[in-house]
Formats: sequence, C-alpha cells, structure tokens
Amino acid sequence: MPPQFADPASLAALTSLDDPIRRRLYEFVVEHEEPVSREAAAAAVGIGRTLAAYHLDKLADGGLLAVSYQRPAGRGGPGAGRPAKLYARTADEIVVSVPPRDYLLLARLLVSSIEQDAGGAVRSALSAAARETGRQAAVDADGDVVVALRACGYLPQSDAEGCITLRNCPFHSVAKDHLEVVCGLNLQLVEGVIDGSSAPDARAELSPRQGRCCVLVHGASG
Repeated sequence: MPPQFADPASLAALTSLDDPIRRRLYEFVVEHEEPVSREAAAAAVGIGRTLAAYHLDKLADGGLLAVSYQRPAGRGGPGAGRPAKLYARTADEIVVSVPPRDYLLLARLLVSSIEQDAGGAVRSALSAAARETGRQAAVDADGDVVVALRACGYLPQSDAEGCITLRNCPFHSVAKDHLEVVCGLNLQLVEGVIDGSSAPDARAELSPRQGRCCVLVHGASG
C-alpha cells in the first residue's frame, strides 16, 4: 500500500495562513468568543472591508473558520436588509505531517494503556509528568498563567474576577473517546501551571461544559 501523504485540501488550508493579512484575520477571529463581522475584523487588522471579506471567505472555504448569518439586533422583516455574515473558530482540526506521521494514533494507544492499567502506576506517572510539564510552562512564562496556558495549547479567556475559561481542549480528538483520562490529565497540566505561576491563590477544578475544556481556573488575578 502506498504511503498516505497529506490531504491536498488540508495542506492548502494551512499554507494559506502564510499570508500575513490572512493570518492576522484568523488570529483575530479565534481570539473572540462570539462570531465576528467583516467590519470588525477589517478594523482590527487595519484593512478595507472588501479585502477582509475576501480573506475571511478563503479561510472559511479552507475549513479554518465557520460561517453563520445574523441580522443586527432589533432589525427584522422585509425591509431589514441582508443578514450580516459572521465568522468563528471551527471545532474541526486540520493536521498535516510531511512525511506522513500519525501522532493521534500514538496518543490513543497511550491513553488506552492508561485505561487498562489496573495497578494505576502508568496513570500516576503520566499525571506527574503532566503536572511537571505545566509547571515548567509557567516558569518559562515568568509566572504568567495565561501565557503558560497558551503555550500548552489552550485558548484562555479571563474575566474581571480572575476566572479563566479554557475555550478549547488541545486534546479534543482523543478526549472524545477517552474523556475521563484526558480530563484528568488536563487538570494535572493546569494545576502544574498554577504551581509554577505567580498566582498563589489560583485553583483549578473540573467543570465540564460543551465546547470547552473541562478545567476552570479560579483566582488567577495574581
């Protein structure tokens, strides 16, 4: 059987981010909890609406952004005009490896071995490794919890009370079939970040929610 090389569509989608304007637009959309309009994206990047629309649509065509339509608040009926086109982060993953590699398969095999570990030694060792990885990420980030969480692959969102919501799970593809193990590792990783941070009163707890990481951080205002 010939080797399975990268899917051309996935490769093209990621290659499109090489364009600096398109990459900045993508980063702006991903940073926002709610879908954003063409006007907002254009203003944030400092380009015209037409150019922003072109790049945003290219990102959507490549599967990097999700599209929805919404009328402005308070406007409806026949004279309301066309609904605005909005863009948001997609939950789908695009992974390309050249030459072909399957790290997702490796992750699933490792997680399966944890689930079959009757004595708990493997789970304990991996939990310790996850916690140390998080601690080191915080040290490398000079104690900044948010920066460390980003380095670990999360999309953290802070509120005024110092609560941090993690808007994604970096291990979502594995978590779908191995929820208990992956959520436990997420917790250890985030607790490790807190251990190495400059926010001594912060604490992490499991708080599963749809479309979010299962871990919530409290008291991270430092």
